Amino acid sequence: MLPDPFDTAAFDAPTMKPVLSWHRTRLPALQSTELYALLKLRAQVFVVEQRSIYLDPDDVDLDAMHLRGVDAAGNLLAYARCIAAGIKYDVASIGRVVTAPSVRGLGLGHALVREAILCTHEAFGVGAIRISAQAHLQDFYRQHGFIADGEEYLEDEMPHRSMQRLP
Repeated sequence: MLPDPFDTAAFDAPTMKPVLSWHRTRLPALQSTELYALLKLRAQVFVVEQRSIYLDPDDVDLDAMHLRGVDAAGNLLAYARCIAAGIKYDVASIGRVVTAPSVRGLGLGHALVREAILCTHEAFGVGAIRISAQAHLQDFYRQHGFIADGEEYLEDEMPHRSMQRLP
């Protein structure tokens, strides 16, 4: 849900972007409502909006650091999971990067990726970070230092490309 446009505390005045607080939480420490909100957002975008039928929750969730961007009213507007080396790849990784449809175009995706890189470095050490980027978002990730490596492939019936960011 988009923050109330009349609640000036919910927006940064110069940019009119929602102000988010960032929370890093391991799965066992998530409250049930926080877990519900992140699974709902992921399903809303990755399964319903993108029409990709797959089981979104996976065993990676068990070991990931869940990064949540929450507005002043407690609404989850941005999410990513930060993953240690050895779980998905031989280096740390970031995945399930998503912003709420109601706030797209406001630059929160860029803020989310910056926070995810910081989260990954602080949680698992500064090093390379690998992502499996949806192919149409390669230019977006290049702006954050990710470089494509390898050919496009299908993941959950959507074109993806492996990308890596060196420290």
